[in-house]
Amino acid sequence: MKPPVKMLLIYVDETDLWETGPLYEAIMRRLRQLGLAGATAQVGSMGFGSNRKLHHKRLFGISDDRPVTISVVDNESAIRAALPKIRAMVKDGLIALIDAEAIEAEAEPGE
Repeated sequence: MKPPVKMLLIYVDETDLWETGPLYEAIMRRLRQLGLAGATAQVGSMGFGSNRKLHHKRLFGISDDRPVTISVVDNESAIRAALPKIRAMVKDGLIALIDAEAIEAEAEPGE
């Protein structure tokens, strides 16, 4: 990954929809189609946003609306090119763009 590197964080709710399926899945597919280096979607156990509503697992482990965070790390130009398409998908959520430093894992000697 060539500098400058950015991290894109996308916060949505597990129950947010895009067409007929989950929004977070649609965002992940779109990021892949756009050729970004990689993305990870993580479901949170608890969170709240600007509406101050607490999202968490309830009795018997049933979710009321858990938070999902999608994180993407890539070079700035790739993220900025994808950003308008992702912003159009997120109607109620938060998108943050953060400066980052990519630290590549080193192979063990002999590998």
